[in-house]
Amino acid sequence: MEKNTTETAAPVPRVAVVVYILRGNSVLLGRRLSSAGDSSHSTFALPGGHLEFGEAFDECAVREVKEETGLDIEKTEFLTVTNNPFLNDPKPSHYVTIFMRAVLSDPLQTPQNLEPSKCGGWDWYDWDNLPNPLFWPLEKMVKSGFNPFPV
Repeated sequence: MEKNTTETAAPVPRVAVVVYILRGNSVLLGRRLSSAGDSSHSTFALPGGHLEFGEAFDECAVREVKEETGLDIEKTEFLTVTNNPFLNDPKPSHYVTIFMRAVLSDPLQTPQNLEPSKCGGWDWYDWDNLPNPLFWPLEKMVKSGFNPFPV
């Protein structure tokens, strides 16, 4: 049976890779800029983005951090994965989010805001005093007691 080409494709989950970049007891967060009405509007989030076809998690982490912040990272390490359906958003979506951890290749690097249309800027925040509001998947992890720092 031939598929009708005028039908819209059913939504599918996408994969995101986000990175806890650690410096002392601080983590790098940026303020997301999204369209009005979006539940993720003006929330603080980790650097990251979409996994590209054929790309390894660590490759995606390095690429996305460089594209968004200009920072070079190393010692990337897989931490966990979360399942995040955003079913009540104006444009519902579903993300499987890969959480990575990394350190700066050079601790003296300063983050730059290389995507000003998507981010209000990057800054370091003490893990015990994070800003509000956090992006929902990150907030869920923090409230669960998750700690990205090595033991």
